[in-house]
Amino acid sequence: MRGLRPQAVAARIGEIAPSAARFADQWPTDRDVEILPPVRHALAEIGVRYLFSEDAPTLLPFASQLFLAREVLVRPSRWVWPRGVPTPARRFRTRQQVAFTNALRPIVRRRRSSGRLGDDMLGQMLRPSSRYGLLPEEAILDTLPGITVATFETPSRAAGWILLYLARYPQAAGRVAAEAALLPADPAATTSTHLDGLRYTQALVREVLRLHPPSWLLTRRATRQTQLAGYTIDAGSTVLVCPYTAHRDAREHSDPDQFQPERWLDASGSPTKPGVFLSFGTGPHGCEGAALAMAMLTLLTAQTARRYQLSEPPGPEPSYQVTTLEGLATVGLRLRATLRS
Repeated sequence: MRGLRPQAVAARIGEIAPSAARFADQWPTDRDVEILPPVRHALAEIGVRYLFSEDAPTLLPFASQLFLAREVLVRPSRWVWPRGVPTPARRFRTRQQVAFTNALRPIVRRRRSSGRLGDDMLGQMLRPSSRYGLLPEEAILDTLPGITVATFETPSRAAGWILLYLARYPQAAGRVAAEAALLPADPAATTSTHLDGLRYTQALVREVLRLHPPSWLLTRRATRQTQLAGYTIDAGSTVLVCPYTAHRDAREHSDPDQFQPERWLDASGSPTKPGVFLSFGTGPHGCEGAALAMAMLTLLTAQTARRYQLSEPPGPEPSYQVTTLEGLATVGLRLRATLRS
């Protein structure tokens, strides 16, 4: 999608950065905080604003409810119901999808009737493309609910791990803080050049994503018979790919279980090499929102480390939970922020 291409994201860094800075500004200091809820709210604000610009405040509450509906749907249950059975969780999800669509429909019609389509993601979808022409209204309304939740659902899981690693590796957090000190005092003045300058921060984000990929299991369907590692894969077969284990392959990563952001700073640590980095998938079915997710996570990481030293409260290790779409998340993660001197 045009609005999610790296060039499009780079042009709007100044719109993403203020919400990342606001998240850091609002973190209560010197007390333990369950961090995933405010992280999710901050990233939802960034994602929804990226998609809908001035119409974001109208749609943000509906997006939050749609996320909740998806979480309710995948909670463990004693019963496994056939797909067609209208369980309470499925009816709740349907109601939230309808509510989101009903809120979005008048926005789509207003923009089209006024001719002021906007330069955001929705505006890009309202413009005709050389390949598909003008998208029908229903196609837009069917597509955007999933895209909207995806802009903050998976990044929220990733952000939990990243903040945990800032707490566990203070020396690495210090390097991130040193880079972030060079960002503009006014977050709205942040550009793609500033983002590119956060090389170590991006390496840290990528390393955490390597160790704890937000989606630990991917599925692909073979379109034709092929050979893979000495096995014959028949056409139509479903192939499971596990980034969690692939990222710990010593043939691709030295000391694969060790947290080493520096591995992404030298020439050999290119995430574009096939099979090396799968947190956003790879190939033609890779995540279209990868550039947006990396920008969001990098700026959130930089702004947080710039202001605070994070620490874990005493007690048991955070537990792990498989969440929506096989995502690996920290559950009940609590961290403490102390102002960085």
